[in-house]
This record gives sequence, C-alpha cells and structure tokens, in this order.
Amino acid sequence: MIAKSDESYFPQVKSKMVLAPESEAKVIATEPLLDSEAVWTKLVKKVYLDPKGVTRTWESAERRTRPQASGIDGVGIVAILEKPTGPEVVLQKQYRPPLDKIVVELPAGLIDEGETAEEAAVRELKEETGYVCEVIESSPVMFNDPGFTNTNLKMVHVSIDMSLPQNQNLEPDLEENEFIEVFHVKLVNLWEECIRLEAEGYAIDARIANLAEGIEIAKKFKL
Repeated sequence: MIAKSDESYFPQVKSKMVLAPESEAKVIATEPLLDSEAVWTKLVKKVYLDPKGVTRTWESAERRTRPQASGIDGVGIVAILEKPTGPEVVLQKQYRPPLDKIVVELPAGLIDEGETAEEAAVRELKEETGYVCEVIESSPVMFNDPGFTNTNLKMVHVSIDMSLPQNQNLEPDLEENEFIEVFHVKLVNLWEECIRLEAEGYAIDARIANLAEGIEIAKKFKL
C-alpha cells in the first residue's frame, strides 16, 4: 500500500518519449519469415484426435523464449497508485510492429531463465517504469489466444510504496530497442479512457480492456 497521501509523492516517470498515433514508427516491409531466421517465435503443426477420435491438424504459434524450467512465458503487471484523488493504474504506450500501431498496455515482460513470475514482475516494472514494488498476489496462468498460440502469462498485482526514496526520482532502464511512454489513468475512468484513446488512433491491449470492462460490470451489478 502507498504510505503517503500528499499529491507531491506521485512523480511522473522521467521520459523523453511521447508516443502519439502519428509517430514516425511504422512497418516498411512485410515478408515471410524462414524458420532458420526466427529468434522469438515458431510455427508448428499439431496432429491431434478430436472428441470423436478423428485425426486432425492444427496450425499454431509458440514462443522460443519460454524458460526450460518454467511453464510460463511472461507476466502482466497490475500496479495501482492509491492517490488522494482516487486509485490510478500504471499504463504505458509502446509501438508494436505486428499491429503497426502505438498500443496502450499494462507493464509486462518475458520471464528469464531461473526467475519466478513474481521476480520477473518486480524486475520488469523497475526496468520499464522506474518503480520499485512488492508483490501482493498473482493470478492463475492465463492464455492469451488459445486458438492460435500456447503463449501464456500470469497477472502479478504489486504494491508501490511512494515513501521510498527510490520511487521519488524515477529512472526507467530501457533496452536500446524499447520506446515506452509511462502514464497513469484513474481506475474509475479506465473504460472511458480506453474508448477515448482508441478514437485517437491507439490500439488497446486486451488485458487493459478486460480490466476496464470488469470495473464497469462491478459498477453495474454493484459487486
């Protein structure tokens, strides 16, 4: 939980990057990917028996990066700032070549060899946003698009103590090919912000949309 209620304890992440829909980032060519060139993904053909015992095939994609000792590819991170004006979720904008758009996302990343999902979440949040955090809880393993890929993740909920000196002067540690803008949105307005951002030309990651929709359902049914 956040220890301070003064608005001054909520600094913005230092970032020179402002990612707008009209960003210069764009796809300049699309071509087939040879398996011998693939570093991150691979296409496979599954041969399986359906419930009636009929042999069938299925095309799917898999990550090449899943740690050998882990059954999990990555993590999504739900980081909430409990501000005096209401709780806000930490979000980011990032250009994604598969969509050729700037995508509004939760902080996220792949699990390294030897890491737990929780350790990966703490590391990724620090690298992408500068925030130091503690894990509150983790979700069951979730599958992003089970009709297409076996890629999965855990959603890790974290607490950010804004009284810590490390959280007063935020310095993300991005890789050379990472371009991320960090921002916050009030949870109560998350659905409306998703609609507004999509209208402006941003793509909305499903994990944020699901979180926003869950909040709206909770409001409607007074859960």
